[in-house]
Amino acid sequence: MAHFEKHFQSSEFVTDVVIGMSDGLTVPFALAAGLSGAVSSTHIVIIAGLAEIAAGSIAMGLGGYLAGKTELDHYYAEQKREEWEVDNLPDREKEEVRIIFEEMGLSAETQNIVVEEIAKDKVKWVDFMMRNELGLEKPHPQRARNSALNIGVSYIVGGMVPLTPYFFVTAPVDGLKLSAIITVICLFIFGFFKAKATGQNPWGGALRVMFIGSAAASAAFFIARLFNH
Repeated sequence: MAHFEKHFQSSEFVTDVVIGMSDGLTVPFALAAGLSGAVSSTHIVIIAGLAEIAAGSIAMGLGGYLAGKTELDHYYAEQKREEWEVDNLPDREKEEVRIIFEEMGLSAETQNIVVEEIAKDKVKWVDFMMRNELGLEKPHPQRARNSALNIGVSYIVGGMVPLTPYFFVTAPVDGLKLSAIITVICLFIFGFFKAKATGQNPWGGALRVMFIGSAAASAAFFIARLFNH
């Protein structure tokens, strides 16, 4: 019988979407809820919500870009250092490779054979050290740009969910009621699939994400009401 192993491999795209969507669903929802408790015009809620979504998506996207750029810079800096060590300290680097295989349980004879084979190709040698000594995988060259785009767009999509109901009502409180129903459902679904994809309890993940978003919106609404009165 064929055996299939199920392992989740979190792609960079999925990670970016989770980051952007999580904040996109929660922050604009809390802002709209807070404004609904303080103003009497849905127009104000909509304008403020759109402004927040624009600013939030740019800020989040920029954060993703800087994180991706830092990851790339770090990788290439370490790669350059490893290349220098391979050129100038080959015996020490070979010993480090041998230790890695020793920890894997290979015999001394096999260690020496494999080490010499790896050392024949500088590119593969450096790549081996990057992966097995430093635990670094080479990032995609466009990682920074892609991350900024993925996070920014995900934030916009998530942010429009709680804001959309306000386009179809005249009283902010009515918009909040519809927004709360739609957003809580979306938070639950998002939390469910997020937890399932990462191997966690999907129901617990769904309830956790839903509770956090609801708590933030409720706090914003009642604080706005309190200061408004």
